[in-house]
Amino acid sequence: MSVKKKLGMGVMSAALGISLIGGGTYAYFSDTAETTSTFAAGTLDLNAEPTTIIDVDNLKPGDWMTRSFELQNTGTLDIAEVLLSTDYSVGDAEGDNTEDFGEHIRVNFLWNDDKATIPPNDLLSDDVIYETTLSELKSMSPDAVENHIFIPWLEENDGLVAGDSDTLYVQFEFVDNGEDQNEFQGDSLELTWSFEAHQEAGESR
Repeated sequence: MSVKKKLGMGVMSAALGISLIGGGTYAYFSDTAETTSTFAAGTLDLNAEPTTIIDVDNLKPGDWMTRSFELQNTGTLDIAEVLLSTDYSVGDAEGDNTEDFGEHIRVNFLWNDDKATIPPNDLLSDDVIYETTLSELKSMSPDAVENHIFIPWLEENDGLVAGDSDTLYVQFEFVDNGEDQNEFQGDSLELTWSFEAHQEAGESR
């Protein structure tokens, strides 16, 4: 056999071997599996009831009004804190005010009924836990559902769990400072309290 033919047969044999090797790469068992995942976000839903806490007229220095309101967590996530923001506007009837009417309205936070460890009936109406003026409160952002702010000896955790509510008692007082307060005659004050709920910290799920 000529060298040329031998070389030709060698090339064909090599090609056949490569072909067999290549074909062999498909000769194995296989199987597949797949997974699915679902991510659904919870909701924060804070409500206040009633939405109008105070609506009175004909106030005079020395008058006070005690009211209650409820903060409700109607969402699916626990609330870690509820920050209270205060804003108000004064209607100066005679345009003669030299002081801020809000400096003469004291806010007495009485207690958080749902975080009390003693029956509400045993709490006195004048049990003031924390007091400040509307003017001072305007620059603050207290946590309305933090137990030690409103009543310091409580055992219940801070915050507001999903489906729960807290009943808060507050007293507004037109302070009689024993001085001339005639500039406030006929004046009005429109108060807005805004409550901002924040979620609990993230956790391993």
